[in-house]
Amino acid sequence: MVQEYKNIAIIGAGASGSLCAYFLLNNLTPSQPSPSREGVSITMFDKGLPLRTLLPTGGGRCNLAHAEYDPRELAKNYPRGEKFLYSVFSKFSTCDTLEVFEKMGIKCYTQENGRIFPESNSAKDVRETILANIKNAQFVKEEVVKITPIDGGFKVNTTSPHPTPPHPGKESAYFFTDVILAIGGHSGLKLAQEMGIKIIEQKPSLVGLNTKENFKELSGTVIKNVKSDDIIDDILFTHFGVSGPLIYTLSSLKAFDNIPYKLYIDLAPELLDLQKDLNIYPHKDIKNILNKYLPQKIISFILKDIVSETTKAHQINGKIRDLILNTIHNFNINITGTNKGEETVTAGGIDLNEINPKTMEIKKIPNLYAIGEILNIDGFCGGYNLQNAWSTAYVCAEALSNK
Repeated sequence: MVQEYKNIAIIGAGASGSLCAYFLLNNLTPSQPSPSREGVSITMFDKGLPLRTLLPTGGGRCNLAHAEYDPRELAKNYPRGEKFLYSVFSKFSTCDTLEVFEKMGIKCYTQENGRIFPESNSAKDVRETILANIKNAQFVKEEVVKITPIDGGFKVNTTSPHPTPPHPGKESAYFFTDVILAIGGHSGLKLAQEMGIKIIEQKPSLVGLNTKENFKELSGTVIKNVKSDDIIDDILFTHFGVSGPLIYTLSSLKAFDNIPYKLYIDLAPELLDLQKDLNIYPHKDIKNILNKYLPQKIISFILKDIVSETTKAHQINGKIRDLILNTIHNFNINITGTNKGEETVTAGGIDLNEINPKTMEIKKIPNLYAIGEILNIDGFCGGYNLQNAWSTAYVCAEALSNK
């Protein structure tokens, strides 16, 4: 049976979709209130549990945002989307994020590294609070399979889960005046592509990297404050290759680079004069001299093809010294792929040229909007990707409320 509604459909009940529903239902606080629209209802479609993707964020603690309060400086943390976000963040910034969550009853604190978390340190609590604030939205646990623009709105076709696969689920159709695409995954892109919206192919971002080198003997080893491409952060060696904050940042910057490619890592940027240490401690084993700068496992890994770990400092000639330094300062890693089990964010999505950044409306399809991860926007680790979700949700809700 086909039912007709004069309302707004939000496709996807993740971070962006849920906050957009909140803004629409709560008259767009905290900034300039917009006129309320009587008779408007919100219907959210998702085949899974709402806000389920929020639970693993920040290691289960929910890294809500980052303490960068200048919109243009904030936008610099997005390899894809920086210029597009100037307008978005000018409308809804980190300050606005904190104000909104405070109003919901979620108090936050900021770590020394600028990452902002709820005082409860619980993504589950944040999820439950947001859901309590959007209880007036109707949630439909069905998968949207097609969206068709029609006169006066959109036809939305869905299927519902069926208890005995592979039999198809029940099909339904709904009608809406406005539709918001808030699905971050591939299914959302298919819906957009079928309507003629240009898509940038998705690539893994913020992900561990597989390597040609076998680092199993180093698995679990963390080296702090290493440097690559002028970025300084920590690296983690794993059974499949490399991971950790530095690698997440590099994987984001190189998301569209052709694989294989090489990384050159300075494992000890503070090691400036090895010869001085050799002169001061001539009778020390070389492994003990290097232990001032690096963990023992990586020292063993570096020295195994150069010199014995127990070689005394006074036995290290200039050639061996330079080989050691070159290996440390230009540690060569051959990247062969991304670790699919570790993927957290994707680069790619709806081409930003298709979107009006002042409204989040698809330029060529009036009353169709797109927000959050479905867009070709992705940020570094530290709360930036959730900030994109909150801010684009606000801009979209503001535009709808002002119609």
